[in-house]
Amino acid sequence: MNKNKEELTFSRGLRLGVPIGLGYLSVSFTFGILAVSYGLFWWQAVLISMLCVTSAGQLAGITVMLSPGHYLEMLISQITINVRYSFMSISLSQKVDKKFRGIWRWLLSFMMTDEIFAVAVTQRKVSRAFFAGLSIAPYLGWTLGTLCGALLGNILPARLMSALNIAIYAMFVAIVVPELKKARPDGKRPLVPVVALAILFSLAFHYIPGLKEVPAGLSISICAVLSASIGATLYPVED
Repeated sequence: MNKNKEELTFSRGLRLGVPIGLGYLSVSFTFGILAVSYGLFWWQAVLISMLCVTSAGQLAGITVMLSPGHYLEMLISQITINVRYSFMSISLSQKVDKKFRGIWRWLLSFMMTDEIFAVAVTQRKVSRAFFAGLSIAPYLGWTLGTLCGALLGNILPARLMSALNIAIYAMFVAIVVPELKKARPDGKRPLVPVVALAILFSLAFHYIPGLKEVPAGLSISICAVLSASIGATLYPVED
C-alpha cells in the first residue's frame, strides 16, 4: 500500500494510539486516587475524565472544587492550562485532508492532547478516520485508568504508585527522540535546537523568581510559541 494512503487509515491510527493509551492508563490512575482522596465519588472521578481528558486541567479543577464558589479562579486556571491546545489545533489543521471539515473538527478536537498531537503532527497527512483511530485507545486508557485508581488506589504499595507517576514522561521521550534523529534533505536537524530552546525556556519558568509564578498551562504555551517561532525563523521550510 502506498505510504501516503496508509497514513490516512483508521487501523493505522488505532495502532499508533495504543502506546498513548497505555501511558494514559497509568497517569489517570493517579488522578483517580487523588479525586477520591479529595472527597469525590468514584463515578464522579470517571465522569470528569470522560468529559475533560486533560491531566493538568483535571488536577487543577478538583483542587479548585475544594473551595466551592471560586468560579472565576476555575475559569482562569482552565484557560491558562489548556490554551496550548488552540495552538496545536492550528498547527495540525495545516495537515488535515479535505474531508476533515465541519462537524468532524468539532467532534474530534475533543481529543486534542499533547501526545495525540505529537503523533499526528509527524504524519504527512491526517484524515478524520486516522485521527479517530488515534483517539480511541487514549480515551479508553484515560477513562479506565481513572476508574481503576478511584476503586483500587488505596490498596497498591507506594513504590508502585511512584513508578506509575513517571510513565507519562517516558512516553514523551519515546515520541520525541525518534523525530530528533530525522534530518531534512539539506542535512539539518531543526528539531534539536527547537527542543533544546523549549527545555531552556521551561527551566526558566520553573526556577527564575517571578517567572515561576506564571501558571503552568500559560508557561507551556509561551515556551512552545517562543521556541517554535525561533525555529521557524532560523530554519524556514521552503515552499
